[in-house]
Amino acid sequence: MNLLIVFKIAGRALARNTMRSALTMLGIIIGVGAVIAMVAVGQGAKAQVEAQIASIGSNLLMVFPGSTTQGGVHAGSGTVTTLTEEDSRAIKKELSSVWLSAPTVRTVAQVVSANQNWSTAVTGSTPAFFPIRDWSFESGSPFTQSDVDGATKTAVLGKTVANNLFGSRDPIGQIVRIRNVPFKVAGVLSPKGQSAMGQDQDDTVIIPFSTLQKRIMGVTNVGAILVSANSPLEAAVAQEQVRLLLRQRHHIPPGQDDDFTVRSMSDIAAAAEASSSVMTLLLGSIASVSLIVGGIGIMNIMLVSVTERTREIGIRMAVGARGRDILLQFLVEAVVLSLAGGILGVILGVVGSRIVSAFVHWPTIISLSSILLAFTFSIAIGVFFGLYPARRAASLDPIEALRYE
Repeated sequence: MNLLIVFKIAGRALARNTMRSALTMLGIIIGVGAVIAMVAVGQGAKAQVEAQIASIGSNLLMVFPGSTTQGGVHAGSGTVTTLTEEDSRAIKKELSSVWLSAPTVRTVAQVVSANQNWSTAVTGSTPAFFPIRDWSFESGSPFTQSDVDGATKTAVLGKTVANNLFGSRDPIGQIVRIRNVPFKVAGVLSPKGQSAMGQDQDDTVIIPFSTLQKRIMGVTNVGAILVSANSPLEAAVAQEQVRLLLRQRHHIPPGQDDDFTVRSMSDIAAAAEASSSVMTLLLGSIASVSLIVGGIGIMNIMLVSVTERTREIGIRMAVGARGRDILLQFLVEAVVLSLAGGILGVILGVVGSRIVSAFVHWPTIISLSSILLAFTFSIAIGVFFGLYPARRAASLDPIEALRYE
């Protein structure tokens, strides 16, 4: 039998019951649309998490003091002061897998400019802090190593701090006071947005490491060391090299716990990516249930159609139609239903994703692979659930079919 003729006959058969055909397709339409929309939401969330983690810094390792066991008591990171500025220099100088290293110390302070004030995080570091964090400047420039050596009163403002203290005015060259110590604004950082933990990365002030130690906090310890590996492939190597170097420098004997903690952003990124992938898979799986329901609807309607058209099947067989012709006829009708439903479902999914993004402000990414997967799955559903009714129609006895009332 000519396949084109089969499709024409299938179209006429479905058109005789337009409302029933439309309601049957509805399950497929909703299923395909839901799969595409849910996968788009999951992919958008995954991309947002990856962007937030990438904004923290490229190939970043963070070294914190602490994580040591003393007298049977385990202390967490940051609970002891075991890191020094010399540790940071040694990491940069001695490790081949390390690009840059920067010591940091951090506090929270009130920053005042004229009649405006803002409580924010104040971080002391070296000029290497900015390339390690992959942080560009919107205006001005970073402080220099000579500023660190001389403990000069120079400050770099995050975008949030600059907006709250100066509004639309240019902060460059202006004076801000941090705990009553005057600082000259050298630069304003480009906005980075929220971190993966939901914190505003732009709500910060960066000043020379030595200035924060001596003039603000009155301490000599290092709060953390930021390390940037040469490449993502070398991050794991750099992490192990940093650990071995610090154990050697801190004279930690074999078998004794580290007195520091080394964390890799690649590990955090991998965990976040795995969580996002699981969420996307879960959303897609839940949405695909409606496709199964739609397929059951197709099978139900095709069984009804076989019953209604039993005499028609008998007449076709009597004039020479073979069993495989009848099977193909009913199978094509099921596929046409799922095919039309799949096309309308793709449109619904794309439009639904745009609506979610526009009104709920959730990031969505519509991928071609998700559209092809949902569309292919809808056709497979039509074939799978249409096969039983088609085989039932093909197996009818022509004589009994002609006698059917």
